[in-house]
Amino acid sequence: MKKKHNPGGLVYSTDPNFSLGKEEQEEIETLAPAQQQLRVKLDTKQRAGKVVTLIDGFVGTVADLEKLGKELKTKCGTGGSAKEGQILIQGDYKDKVVKWLQDWGYKVK
Repeated sequence: MKKKHNPGGLVYSTDPNFSLGKEEQEEIETLAPAQQQLRVKLDTKQRAGKVVTLIDGFVGTVADLEKLGKELKTKCGTGGSAKEGQILIQGDYKDKVVKWLQDWGYKVK
């Protein structure tokens, strides 16, 4: 039987007016590509020595992040993921990704 995870580590409260409120995160409006400051690097941490191309620093909605991630994965012909403001592309595609992002108008370091 799985136990449900309790956010915040709260076990018990004696306050009769206490309610466990859900924190709502506002979605940030997506910046134009020329205003984005993306960083592209290779990473092997916690990946059993496998190399991934990591694109970090995207500011915008989750839908736009996933759309950009999907386009990059399609261009590279490989898998990956897009979450928490980062895009992971499986494999060493740093040079190609930097070129494509610059062609699309993004500022890339």
